[in-house]
Amino acid sequence: MTAELVPPSTPSGDPSGPSGDLEVRPAEQVDRITRATTMSFDELAREAGGLRDRINRFRTALGRFFVAKQPLIDLMCVAAVAQEPLLLVGPPGTAKSDLVIKFKDALQIPDGEYFEYLLTRFTEPSEVFGPIDIAQLRAGRYLRRDHGKLPTARLVFLDEIFKANSAILNSLLTVINERKFYQDGQPVPVKLRVLLAATNELPENAELAALKDRFCLKAACRPVQDEHFLELIDSGLDAYTQRELNQKPWVEGHATLEDFVKAHRWMTHVLARRTIAPSGESLRDRDVYCTEELMRELRRVLRTLVREDGVFVSDRKVVKLYRLLRTHAWIMHGGAIERSDLRLLSYLGETRDEIDLLEQKVPRLLGLA
Repeated sequence: MTAELVPPSTPSGDPSGPSGDLEVRPAEQVDRITRATTMSFDELAREAGGLRDRINRFRTALGRFFVAKQPLIDLMCVAAVAQEPLLLVGPPGTAKSDLVIKFKDALQIPDGEYFEYLLTRFTEPSEVFGPIDIAQLRAGRYLRRDHGKLPTARLVFLDEIFKANSAILNSLLTVINERKFYQDGQPVPVKLRVLLAATNELPENAELAALKDRFCLKAACRPVQDEHFLELIDSGLDAYTQRELNQKPWVEGHATLEDFVKAHRWMTHVLARRTIAPSGESLRDRDVYCTEELMRELRRVLRTLVREDGVFVSDRKVVKLYRLLRTHAWIMHGGAIERSDLRLLSYLGETRDEIDLLEQKVPRLLGLA
Protein backbone atom coordinates (compact mmCIF):
# COMPACT_ATOMS: atom_id res chain seq x y z
CA MET A 1 0.00 0.00 0.00
CA THR A 2 1.31 3.46 -0.89
CA ALA A 3 1.23 5.92 1.98
CA GLU A 4 -0.45 9.27 1.50
CA LEU A 5 1.99 11.81 2.88
CA VAL A 6 1.53 15.45 3.81
CA PRO A 7 3.99 18.07 5.09
CA PRO A 8 4.71 17.74 8.79
CA SER A 9 2.63 19.84 11.19
CA THR A 10 4.28 18.94 14.47
CA PRO A 11 4.63 22.22 16.40
CA SER A 12 7.29 21.00 18.78
CA GLY A 13 9.23 17.96 19.90
CA ASP A 14 11.19 15.98 17.33
CA PRO A 15 11.27 18.21 14.24
CA SER A 16 11.01 15.19 12.02
CA GLY A 17 7.83 14.01 13.75
CA PRO A 18 7.39 10.85 15.80
CA SER A 19 7.48 8.37 12.94
CA GLY A 20 9.86 9.76 10.34
CA ASP A 21 10.44 12.85 8.26
CA LEU A 22 6.84 13.07 7.01
CA GLU A 23 3.53 13.04 8.81
CA VAL A 24 1.23 10.12 8.05
CA ARG A 25 -2.53 10.57 7.67
CA PRO A 26 -4.80 8.72 10.18
CA ALA A 27 -5.88 5.97 7.75
CA GLU A 28 -2.26 5.12 6.99
CA GLN A 29 -1.37 5.34 10.69
CA VAL A 30 -3.87 2.53 11.39
CA ASP A 31 -2.06 0.29 8.89
CA ARG A 32 1.26 1.18 10.51
CA ILE A 33 -0.14 0.20 13.92
CA THR A 34 -1.16 -3.18 12.55
CA ARG A 35 2.28 -3.66 11.06
CA ALA A 36 3.92 -2.67 14.36
CA THR A 37 2.36 -5.74 16.01
CA THR A 38 4.40 -8.03 13.75
CA MET A 39 7.82 -6.36 13.91
CA SER A 40 10.83 -8.48 14.80
CA PHE A 41 13.28 -8.03 17.68
CA ASP A 42 16.03 -6.82 15.33
CA GLU A 43 13.75 -4.26 13.66
CA LEU A 44 12.63 -2.85 16.99
CA ALA A 45 16.11 -2.92 18.52
CA ARG A 46 17.07 -0.18 16.07
CA GLU A 47 14.13 1.96 17.23
CA ALA A 48 13.88 1.18 20.95
CA GLY A 49 15.94 4.15 22.13
CA GLY A 50 13.99 6.61 20.02
CA LEU A 51 10.68 5.10 21.13
CA ARG A 52 11.60 5.54 24.77
CA ASP A 53 12.74 9.12 24.20
CA ARG A 54 9.48 10.03 22.46
CA ILE A 55 7.32 8.43 25.15
CA ASN A 56 9.21 10.32 27.85
CA ARG A 57 8.84 13.62 26.00
CA PHE A 58 5.15 12.83 25.59
CA ARG A 59 4.45 12.13 29.26
CA THR A 60 6.39 15.11 30.63
CA ALA A 61 4.91 17.50 28.06
CA LEU A 62 1.35 16.38 28.79
CA GLY A 63 1.93 16.89 32.51
CA ARG A 64 2.32 20.64 31.92
CA PHE A 65 -1.40 20.94 31.18
CA PHE A 66 -2.51 19.60 34.57
CA VAL A 67 -1.95 20.43 38.21
CA ALA A 68 -0.23 17.68 40.26
CA LYS A 69 -1.28 14.90 37.87
CA GLN A 70 2.13 13.82 36.58
CA PRO A 71 2.13 10.50 38.51
CA LEU A 72 -1.22 9.61 36.92
CA ILE A 73 0.03 10.50 33.43
CA ASP A 74 3.11 8.36 34.05
CA LEU A 75 0.83 5.47 35.05
CA MET A 76 -1.26 5.94 31.91
CA CYS A 77 1.89 5.69 29.79
CA VAL A 78 3.07 2.56 31.61
CA ALA A 79 -0.36 0.95 31.25
CA ALA A 80 -0.50 1.91 27.56
CA VAL A 81 2.90 0.37 26.77
CA ALA A 82 2.10 -2.76 28.79
CA GLN A 83 -1.41 -2.81 27.27
CA GLU A 84 -2.89 -3.35 30.72
CA PRO A 85 -6.11 -1.58 31.75
CA LEU A 86 -5.90 1.29 34.23
CA LEU A 87 -8.65 2.41 36.60
CA LEU A 88 -8.87 6.03 37.80
CA VAL A 89 -10.77 6.40 41.07
CA GLY A 90 -11.97 9.73 42.38
CA PRO A 91 -14.89 12.08 42.97
CA PRO A 92 -16.42 14.13 40.15
CA GLY A 93 -14.47 17.17 39.05
CA THR A 94 -10.96 15.78 39.61
CA ALA A 95 -9.96 15.68 35.90
CA LYS A 96 -10.40 11.94 35.28
CA SER A 97 -12.11 12.44 31.93
CA ASP A 98 -9.90 15.38 31.01
CA LEU A 99 -6.78 13.27 31.54
CA VAL A 100 -8.05 10.64 29.12
CA ILE A 101 -9.28 13.11 26.49
CA LYS A 102 -6.02 15.06 26.43
CA PHE A 103 -4.06 11.77 26.42
CA LYS A 104 -6.05 10.70 23.35
CA ASP A 105 -5.63 14.07 21.64
CA ALA A 106 -1.89 14.20 22.33
CA LEU A 107 -1.49 10.76 20.75
CA GLN A 108 -3.35 12.08 17.69
CA ILE A 109 -5.78 9.19 17.71
CA PRO A 110 -8.54 9.85 15.15
CA ASP A 111 -12.15 9.80 16.33
CA GLY A 112 -12.82 6.51 14.53
CA GLU A 113 -10.13 4.83 16.62
CA TYR A 114 -11.45 6.12 19.96
CA PHE A 115 -14.54 5.07 21.91
CA GLU A 116 -15.81 6.49 25.17
CA TYR A 117 -19.02 5.88 27.08
CA LEU A 118 -20.61 6.75 30.40
CA LEU A 119 -22.08 3.50 31.68
CA THR A 120 -25.21 3.12 33.82
CA ARG A 121 -27.26 0.12 34.86
CA PHE A 122 -29.63 0.98 32.00
CA THR A 123 -26.91 0.94 29.31
CA GLU A 124 -27.69 -1.64 26.63
CA PRO A 125 -24.98 -3.87 25.11
CA SER A 126 -25.83 -2.38 21.71
CA GLU A 127 -24.64 1.03 22.92
CA VAL A 128 -21.18 -0.35 23.63
CA PHE A 129 -20.74 -3.23 21.18
CA GLY A 130 -23.06 -2.13 18.39
CA PRO A 131 -26.71 -2.73 17.45
CA ILE A 132 -27.96 -6.03 16.10
CA ASP A 133 -27.85 -6.19 12.29
CA ILE A 134 -31.53 -6.73 11.46
CA ALA A 135 -30.87 -7.88 7.90
CA GLN A 136 -28.44 -10.52 9.15
CA LEU A 137 -30.84 -11.52 11.91
CA ARG A 138 -33.54 -12.24 9.33
CA ALA A 139 -31.03 -14.48 7.60
CA GLY A 140 -30.51 -16.39 10.85
CA ARG A 141 -27.23 -14.78 11.95
CA TYR A 142 -26.76 -12.86 15.22
CA LEU A 143 -24.28 -10.15 14.28
CA ARG A 144 -23.63 -6.67 15.64
CA ARG A 145 -22.85 -3.61 13.54
CA ASP A 146 -19.74 -2.72 15.49
CA HIS A 147 -18.37 0.19 13.44
CA GLY A 148 -17.64 3.13 15.74
CA LYS A 149 -18.15 1.03 18.86
CA LEU A 150 -15.78 -0.59 21.35
CA PRO A 151 -14.74 -3.59 19.16
CA THR A 152 -13.26 -1.32 16.46
CA ALA A 153 -11.53 1.21 18.73
CA ARG A 154 -7.81 1.26 19.58
CA LEU A 155 -8.25 3.38 22.72
CA VAL A 156 -11.33 2.93 24.91
CA PHE A 157 -12.48 4.99 27.90
CA LEU A 158 -15.33 3.62 30.03
CA ASP A 159 -16.59 6.04 32.65
CA GLU A 160 -18.38 4.63 35.73
CA ILE A 161 -17.46 1.16 34.56
CA PHE A 162 -18.85 -0.66 37.60
CA LYS A 163 -22.34 0.70 37.05
CA ALA A 164 -22.78 -1.40 33.91
CA ASN A 165 -25.18 -4.33 33.99
CA SER A 166 -24.12 -7.97 34.00
CA ALA A 167 -24.55 -8.45 30.24
CA ILE A 168 -22.01 -5.71 29.51
CA LEU A 169 -19.67 -6.70 32.34
CA ASN A 170 -19.47 -10.30 31.12
CA SER A 171 -18.61 -9.14 27.62
CA LEU A 172 -16.01 -6.74 29.01
CA LEU A 173 -14.29 -9.59 30.85
CA THR A 174 -13.88 -11.41 27.54
CA VAL A 175 -12.57 -8.27 25.85
CA ILE A 176 -10.02 -7.62 28.61
CA ASN A 177 -8.92 -11.23 29.04
CA GLU A 178 -8.86 -12.45 25.47
CA ARG A 179 -9.12 -9.30 23.32
CA LYS A 180 -12.17 -10.64 21.51
CA PHE A 181 -15.95 -10.52 21.50
CA TYR A 182 -18.52 -12.84 19.97
CA GLN A 183 -20.34 -12.44 16.67
CA ASP A 184 -22.92 -15.15 15.95
CA GLY A 185 -21.23 -17.37 18.53
CA GLN A 186 -17.78 -17.00 16.98
CA PRO A 187 -14.88 -15.14 18.62
CA VAL A 188 -13.79 -12.02 16.73
CA PRO A 189 -10.61 -10.09 17.66
CA VAL A 190 -11.04 -6.52 18.87
CA LYS A 191 -8.62 -3.73 17.94
CA LEU A 192 -8.22 -2.56 21.53
CA ARG A 193 -4.72 -1.48 22.57
CA VAL A 194 -5.39 0.82 25.53
CA LEU A 195 -8.27 0.56 28.01
CA LEU A 196 -8.78 3.35 30.54
CA ALA A 197 -11.68 3.36 32.96
CA ALA A 198 -12.95 5.62 35.72
CA THR A 199 -15.23 5.37 38.71
CA ASN A 200 -16.35 7.74 41.44
CA GLU A 201 -16.33 4.90 43.96
CA LEU A 202 -15.18 1.29 44.17
CA PRO A 203 -18.05 -1.11 44.90
CA GLU A 204 -17.31 -4.03 47.21
CA ASN A 205 -19.97 -6.52 46.06
CA ALA A 206 -18.61 -9.94 45.14
CA GLU A 207 -20.10 -10.04 41.63
CA LEU A 208 -17.71 -7.28 40.53
CA ALA A 209 -14.59 -8.89 42.01
CA ALA A 210 -13.57 -10.56 38.74
CA LEU A 211 -13.68 -7.30 36.81
CA LYS A 212 -11.85 -5.39 39.54
CA ASP A 213 -9.08 -7.99 39.52
CA ARG A 214 -8.50 -7.35 35.80
CA PHE A 215 -7.36 -3.85 36.73
CA CYS A 216 -3.98 -4.50 38.27
CA LEU A 217 -3.46 -0.75 38.74
CA LYS A 218 -6.07 1.42 40.45
CA ALA A 219 -5.03 5.01 41.07
CA ALA A 220 -6.71 7.76 43.09
CA CYS A 221 -7.47 10.98 41.22
CA ARG A 222 -7.65 13.48 44.06
CA PRO A 223 -8.70 17.13 44.39
CA VAL A 224 -5.72 19.49 44.36
CA GLN A 225 -7.22 22.77 45.61
CA ASP A 226 -5.86 22.51 49.16
CA GLU A 227 -2.23 22.44 48.09
CA HIS A 228 -2.38 24.07 44.64
CA PHE A 229 -5.16 26.64 44.86
CA LEU A 230 -3.69 29.35 42.61
CA GLU A 231 -2.27 26.86 40.11
CA LEU A 232 -5.69 25.22 39.89
CA ILE A 233 -7.38 28.52 39.03
CA ASP A 234 -4.78 29.39 36.40
CA SER A 235 -4.86 25.91 34.84
CA GLY A 236 -8.66 25.76 34.92
CA LEU A 237 -9.00 29.13 33.18
CA ASP A 238 -6.47 28.05 30.57
CA ALA A 239 -8.48 24.89 29.93
CA TYR A 240 -11.72 26.89 29.67
CA THR A 241 -10.36 29.41 27.16
CA GLN A 242 -8.67 26.69 25.10
CA ARG A 243 -11.94 24.79 24.90
CA GLU A 244 -13.94 27.88 23.94
CA LEU A 245 -11.36 28.90 21.32
CA ASN A 246 -11.04 25.33 20.02
CA GLN A 247 -7.33 25.23 20.82
CA LYS A 248 -5.39 22.08 21.72
CA PRO A 249 -1.86 23.13 22.63
CA TRP A 250 -1.22 19.72 24.23
CA VAL A 251 -1.19 18.16 20.74
CA GLU A 252 2.54 18.60 20.24
CA GLY A 253 3.43 15.54 18.18
CA HIS A 254 5.87 14.01 20.64
CA ALA A 255 4.53 10.46 20.21
CA THR A 256 1.73 8.53 18.55
CA LEU A 257 -0.17 5.37 19.37
CA GLU A 258 2.12 3.60 16.92
CA ASP A 259 5.06 4.39 19.20
CA PHE A 260 3.28 2.85 22.17
CA VAL A 261 2.35 -0.26 20.18
CA LYS A 262 5.94 -0.64 19.02
CA ALA A 263 7.16 -0.21 22.60
CA HIS A 264 4.77 -2.95 23.71
CA ARG A 265 6.06 -5.25 20.99
CA TRP A 266 9.65 -4.45 21.95
CA MET A 267 9.05 -5.26 25.63
CA THR A 268 7.33 -8.50 24.64
CA HIS A 269 10.39 -9.55 22.63
CA VAL A 270 12.70 -8.63 25.51
CA LEU A 271 10.64 -10.59 28.06
CA ALA A 272 10.72 -13.62 25.77
CA ARG A 273 14.49 -13.67 25.31
CA ARG A 274 16.86 -16.02 27.10
CA THR A 275 20.43 -14.91 27.85
CA ILE A 276 23.17 -17.51 28.08
CA ALA A 277 25.47 -16.95 31.06
CA PRO A 278 29.23 -17.74 30.89
CA SER A 279 28.42 -20.92 32.81
CA GLY A 280 26.08 -22.00 30.03
CA GLU A 281 22.99 -21.44 32.16
CA SER A 282 19.93 -20.00 30.42
CA LEU A 283 18.90 -16.79 32.18
CA ARG A 284 15.32 -15.54 32.20
CA ASP A 285 14.25 -11.91 32.22
CA ARG A 286 14.11 -11.69 36.02
CA ASP A 287 17.66 -13.06 36.26
CA VAL A 288 18.92 -10.19 34.11
CA TYR A 289 16.65 -7.29 35.01
CA CYS A 290 15.71 -7.85 38.65
CA THR A 291 18.32 -8.55 41.31
CA GLU A 292 17.71 -11.24 43.91
CA GLU A 293 17.61 -8.52 46.57
CA LEU A 294 14.83 -6.62 44.78
CA MET A 295 12.91 -9.82 44.10
CA ARG A 296 13.02 -10.62 47.83
CA GLU A 297 11.89 -7.06 48.55
CA LEU A 298 8.99 -7.42 46.12
CA ARG A 299 7.88 -10.64 47.81
CA ARG A 300 8.28 -9.12 51.28
CA VAL A 301 6.13 -6.09 50.51
CA LEU A 302 3.43 -8.17 48.82
CA ARG A 303 3.31 -10.60 51.76
CA THR A 304 3.11 -7.72 54.21
CA LEU A 305 0.19 -6.14 52.36
CA VAL A 306 -1.65 -9.46 52.18
CA ARG A 307 -1.05 -10.51 55.79
CA GLU A 308 -1.32 -7.19 57.61
CA ASP A 309 -3.91 -5.38 55.50
CA GLY A 310 -5.82 -8.17 53.75
CA VAL A 311 -5.05 -6.83 50.28
CA PHE A 312 -6.12 -9.38 47.67
CA VAL A 313 -3.31 -10.18 45.22
CA SER A 314 -4.18 -12.97 42.79
CA ASP A 315 -1.60 -15.10 40.98
CA ARG A 316 -2.69 -13.39 37.77
CA LYS A 317 -1.97 -10.00 39.31
CA VAL A 318 1.54 -11.05 40.40
CA VAL A 319 2.45 -11.86 36.78
CA LYS A 320 0.92 -8.63 35.51
CA LEU A 321 2.74 -6.68 38.19
CA TYR A 322 6.13 -7.96 37.08
CA ARG A 323 5.41 -6.92 33.48
CA LEU A 324 4.32 -3.50 34.68
CA LEU A 325 7.45 -3.13 36.81
CA ARG A 326 9.64 -3.97 33.83
CA THR A 327 7.71 -1.55 31.63
CA HIS A 328 7.99 1.20 34.24
CA ALA A 329 11.73 0.60 34.58
CA TRP A 330 12.25 0.72 30.81
CA ILE A 331 10.32 3.97 30.38
CA MET A 332 11.69 5.81 33.40
CA HIS A 333 15.36 4.86 33.30
CA GLY A 334 15.82 2.37 30.49
CA GLY A 335 17.28 -0.51 32.45
CA ALA A 336 16.74 -3.05 35.20
CA ILE A 337 14.10 -2.74 37.90
CA GLU A 338 15.14 -0.39 40.70
CA ARG A 339 13.74 0.09 44.18
CA SER A 340 11.89 3.22 43.06
CA ASP A 341 9.97 1.18 40.48
CA LEU A 342 8.42 -0.85 43.31
CA ARG A 343 6.28 2.19 44.12
CA LEU A 344 3.86 0.65 41.62
CA LEU A 345 2.74 -1.58 44.49
CA SER A 346 1.01 1.52 45.86
CA TYR A 347 -1.68 1.03 43.22
CA LEU A 348 -2.76 -2.52 44.11
CA GLY A 349 -5.65 -1.51 46.40
CA GLU A 350 -9.03 -3.15 45.79
CA THR A 351 -11.09 -0.68 47.84
CA ARG A 352 -10.90 3.06 48.34
CA ASP A 353 -9.57 2.54 51.87
CA GLU A 354 -6.84 0.24 50.55
CA ILE A 355 -5.90 2.72 47.83
CA ASP A 356 -5.47 5.46 50.44
CA LEU A 357 -3.57 3.12 52.78
CA LEU A 358 -1.16 1.75 50.19
CA GLU A 359 -0.20 5.17 48.86
CA GLN A 360 1.21 5.91 52.31
CA LYS A 361 2.36 2.47 53.43
CA VAL A 362 4.22 1.13 50.38
CA PRO A 363 6.77 3.99 50.22
CA ARG A 364 7.40 3.52 53.97
CA LEU A 365 7.95 -0.22 53.53
CA LEU A 366 10.41 0.51 50.74
CA GLY A 367 12.22 3.22 52.68
CA LEU A 368 11.19 5.80 50.08
CA ALA A 369 8.82 7.92 52.17
